[in-house]
Amino acid sequence: MGDFIAALSHSLPDVGDGLLTTVEVTALGAVLALALSFALGLGTGSPWRTLRVPLRAVVEFFRGTSLFVQLFWLFYALPILGYQLTPLACAVVALGLNYGAYGSEVVRGALAAVPRGQWEAAVALNLTGWQRLRLVLLPQAWPQMIPPFTNLLIQLLKSTPLVSLITVGDITFRMQQIRAGTGDTRDAYLLLLVVYFVLAAAATSGMNAAERRAKARLGLGAAAARRPRATALERAASRGAA
Repeated sequence: MGDFIAALSHSLPDVGDGLLTTVEVTALGAVLALALSFALGLGTGSPWRTLRVPLRAVVEFFRGTSLFVQLFWLFYALPILGYQLTPLACAVVALGLNYGAYGSEVVRGALAAVPRGQWEAAVALNLTGWQRLRLVLLPQAWPQMIPPFTNLLIQLLKSTPLVSLITVGDITFRMQQIRAGTGDTRDAYLLLLVVYFVLAAAATSGMNAAERRAKARLGLGAAAARRPRATALERAASRGAA
């Protein structure tokens, strides 16, 4: 225990860099995954078969193959084809593609869950397709997306230790170095468990706050229940009239 604490104290700058790298990989991977979730989710829900079928194949491919293999393919196989990414870029792209495929189902399902009458009323208001999506459908679907997105974010965070296998110096990589130097496996991995738990708790807290805000905008939250608010359709109608 004493050797581990001494080694940890000596390596604090490296451990701090590793923690920042873990947060960076998680944040960038989540941003890419979110963008792909909406792009693929909207595409797979498209009425046009020529768009829907290829995107469905993309989603099923990345959902049905291992993140571990995807990561190694980008790092080791892609350079053979003449394209080489940095280890950090490989990590972000692999996480974004994998979790973006899962997230696309969240988007597609949440949009499909919006009552049909809302879509029909938006059409009756002569809103364009983009206006229907932005002003009526997404505001109602977004609160339903946040809980499953929270789960995916936590899963993405817990997948980041894989990036240490392609030489990304994340917190797992740094703790592995300390463990190898001291031989103290118990304390190294116990500390690592605590670090990931704290990061996951912080991410969950942020997503819960986003969910409360999204519900309040629709008049669904506890605070919003004390005051009347316009529905998404009413706001869309007022903007369309303007």
